[in-house]
Amino acid sequence: MCCPKRGAAKFRLSRHEPASLPNPPQPLTGRRIVITRAREQAGDLRDQLTGLGATVVELSTIEIRPPDSWEPLDSALRRLDQFDYLLATSVNGVRTILERLAVGGQNPSALRKLTIGAIGPATAAAFAQAGVQVNLLPAEYVAEGLLAALGDRDLRGKAFLIPRAKVARDLVPRVLEERGARVEVVVAYQTVLPSIAPEDVARLLTPTPDAITFTSSSTANHFVQLVGAGRAKEILRGIAVASIGPITSATLRQLGIEVTIEAKEFSMAGLAEALADCFRPK
Repeated sequence: MCCPKRGAAKFRLSRHEPASLPNPPQPLTGRRIVITRAREQAGDLRDQLTGLGATVVELSTIEIRPPDSWEPLDSALRRLDQFDYLLATSVNGVRTILERLAVGGQNPSALRKLTIGAIGPATAAAFAQAGVQVNLLPAEYVAEGLLAALGDRDLRGKAFLIPRAKVARDLVPRVLEERGARVEVVVAYQTVLPSIAPEDVARLLTPTPDAITFTSSSTANHFVQLVGAGRAKEILRGIAVASIGPITSATLRQLGIEVTIEAKEFSMAGLAEALADCFRPK
């Protein structure tokens, strides 16, 4: 499906009047866009889209909750001197690490002896706000990019700490172990399906939006659970489906949902830019 196109505005100038054209509209002016991120995470994307002129509707399909137990993470943080690397795959993970360090009477400086990898700029910024420098930032903001950022380092015997969501891809731990590293994966948070009544979902999708965004495989899976596997494709008919990157796009296609827009840079800014490019008058 192609993004709807609008005709360019036409202006007539009098020969005797100075040329004064109105400011052109923002690329998303008049567009209604649904975002499915967790409520506490939605601000960045919402602000970028509204700054481009969009009307934003929040339909949170995931809810961030603490792990079933804090002990595995707390135990790992008490043993930071046993690790060489810390890999963070989300802003949620960073925030949780910093919070649990504080609970345990430690401060962010405890992380400075580690080589720290962040999956993308937002995750790196969360570290930077606490005064912690990130050493590894991939060119592509996916797990494969984080592995590529490690390059050809000899990882035999090196110890990695990976705090992450309860449900996540196992690619990074598996590849690291294949390269001889010792990997400790701990649950820092979990994403669950929020309780939303079907009539509330219908209300948020009325009138029909121009686009709906998915920023992770979890947002896609949970959307389908909310509306029903048999109805998802029907509900999204005529709506541009915007994905943050190839992993999320693959999940959407597995769910039988056609992807209209995929961000070139796998970030909130990249997703907003992709939407603007799609709807900008050509």
